Amino acid sequence: MNNLLSLEQGVAAIKLDDPWTLVRDAEAPLPEGALILPLALWLSRRIAPDPPHDAVWLGPDDEVEHLQPWLEVLPLIALDFPSFRDGRAYSQAYLLRTRMGWQGELRAVGDVLRDQLSHMRQCGFDGFAVREDKSAADALKGLAGMSVSYGRSVIEPRPLFRRR
Repeated sequence: MNNLLSLEQGVAAIKLDDPWTLVRDAEAPLPEGALILPLALWLSRRIAPDPPHDAVWLGPDDEVEHLQPWLEVLPLIALDFPSFRDGRAYSQAYLLRTRMGWQGELRAVGDVLRDQLSHMRQCGFDGFAVREDKSAADALKGLAGMSVSYGRSVIEPRPLFRRR
């Protein structure tokens, strides 16, 4: 993926060597290599006797609970933002991190813009596929946007008044 930002031990950087290919069209022939597949296609490939180690991406209407049996073996989960106005992936990320205990890479894909990155980080994302028509270097500044969050988050579960 181009324009990929990644958090490594809390430090944001542009990731130049991403092995993953996002497959949006389930009907198209699959490329070689590490793939991020739509949920329905990913689930159909789980039936194979030796299932591949592909990653999965969830659309806004997909339920994160479908992944519960495979959380220990999934290498990456991508959550889709079809529009900057659609915030359902924030809830999906929060559920994956808090209720389901997902510890692996959680990547935001789709209409990912600089202004959203700080909030995405608070919800538990640690990978950000910034829209290709935007600058990844400029988007890095979005991850340093807020130094203090008033409410609870995945990063800091205590609200501000409890941190004194």
